[in-house]
Amino acid sequence: MLPVLMVSADRETRVGDAVDQLAEQLNLTGDERTQLLPSGRQTVFANRVHWAKTYLTKAGLVASTRRGHFKITDRGRQVLASRPTRIDNEFLNRFEEFRQFKEKSATDAATGLPPIEPVLAGRTETPDEIMRVAHRQVETSLGQDLLDRIRAAPPSFFERLIVNLLLSMGYGGSATEAGRALGRSGDDGVDGVIDQDALGLDRVYIQAKRYAEGNNIGAGAIRDFFGSLDRHKATKGLFVTTSSFSPAARETADFLSKRLVLIDGEHLARLMIRYNVGCRVEEVLHIRKVDEDFFE
Repeated sequence: MLPVLMVSADRETRVGDAVDQLAEQLNLTGDERTQLLPSGRQTVFANRVHWAKTYLTKAGLVASTRRGHFKITDRGRQVLASRPTRIDNEFLNRFEEFRQFKEKSATDAATGLPPIEPVLAGRTETPDEIMRVAHRQVETSLGQDLLDRIRAAPPSFFERLIVNLLLSMGYGGSATEAGRALGRSGDDGVDGVIDQDALGLDRVYIQAKRYAEGNNIGAGAIRDFFGSLDRHKATKGLFVTTSSFSPAARETADFLSKRLVLIDGEHLARLMIRYNVGCRVEEVLHIRKVDEDFFE
């Protein structure tokens, strides 16, 4: 927050210009400047600058002037004159306006939810980042639950799961066709064939191993699968497992002449969550922001 306040010390500042100027001052690398939020609509650094500007505004240290612009206030100049080494939430607590802002944000009068301030205390992440970290934790737990259930299910369930997942991803044509194609178990080391297009002009050959955690796939299994693809004159293959691949297995797949995609347990769970296979949406949270055009 201190760098953002200092940027506005001389003149009215555009938020976008503040992002660029601070990136230069802080010597951010190209990757740090372009790292995106999961939404893909804003960089992490720009998001932090916007939140810093929001908090400074709530404390009365800067004021919004026009669309996307802000300037320092007399109170902000007084703060800079005191030469602070850091401005954070604890520093801003000395201002009544900021305390009122936090109290209003902390408790939902309609639902009686508990204050969120203990969650934010001592944290350097923005509310956006805290929310997304919590979301990743929820999905990680869900993914582990999905894998535990898959490993405990019979082999035929795993086969149907792969059919449903590939259908959800746009492969296979129909459930009947996909199921029939995948049912060629034990066919020269190939567990199934899925059409990549409606006419079956391009096909993906599949190997599926429902293994317990820790029973990793080695390089030998990858070479065997490659040999099976050669016998079928196939150009691409998909190896799916509920366990993991050893480093040697991944290295082998990278150096072979055919396109091999390896899907381990964690990747499989992420795909299931992304395409709503074996799980469902329980609740949707909408994140809104001020419509600047409305107030122009």
